[in-house]
Amino acid sequence: MKIAVLGAGNMGLSFSKSFLKYELIKPQNLHLITRNENKKDKIRTLFPESEISSFDEIKTLEADLIIIAVKPQDFGFVAEKLPFKISEKSMILSIMAGISIDKIQKLLNHRSVVRAMPNSPTLLGMGITGYTAAEGISFSELMNVERLLNSTGRSVYLEDENLLNAVTALSGSGPAYFYYIIDAMIKAGTEMGIDENLSKLFVKQTMLGAYHLINNSDKSLEELIKDVASKGGTTEAALKTFEENELKSILKKGILAAENRAKELNS
Repeated sequence: MKIAVLGAGNMGLSFSKSFLKYELIKPQNLHLITRNENKKDKIRTLFPESEISSFDEIKTLEADLIIIAVKPQDFGFVAEKLPFKISEKSMILSIMAGISIDKIQKLLNHRSVVRAMPNSPTLLGMGITGYTAAEGISFSELMNVERLLNSTGRSVYLEDENLLNAVTALSGSGPAYFYYIIDAMIKAGTEMGIDENLSKLFVKQTMLGAYHLINNSDKSLEELIKDVASKGGTTEAALKTFEENELKSILKKGILAAENRAKELNS
């Protein structure tokens, strides 16, 4: 299989590294394409055996799978200025937030499109990706795509494409929500007099431990909270403050705003 990555940014490069790490393709069959001429040398140091090009250097693109990894805000411009034609035999895999299959098909004049929404932990092979496909794509073709996606973590097929905007808001943007909360906890620690590095250690290890407890327990989240929050204790005082300030409601509103923005990107 020959794979071309259109838009060799962080996500495009992390996908490429995973494909090579698990030997799903040969380095010689990987073609990385960047809009920024100045980035070519840096990309070449990371992928010395692969083909590296800028957009305007390509006349014909020969690939079984073309991954569209440009920023969704730039897709309309990129599609209009694309200096090469996409072969009918190629399949397109979009990892752009918000851009629908229908819009990709129309702007690229190409029918065979799979749309996916990964998240940043794919950089470590611990991501999760929701994906769906245009009509006419065979089961075996989908399995090939899923095998590639699973090299970056886990993947989930969705029948309803509209749910990908919710996936974008929930898991695509999700890592930033956790970073935001962790940052607030670390700053609270320093405000209470704990050294910043030590505060980071306490918070990050607490997060890691809590994750493993969730993953290895049959208890619900409500039950796990009750296990920590004894009546009249310190945890209860914190949770009461969260409830009084409607923290859960604020988080929900933020996630719904992210979903709405994903929808706007397609307009």
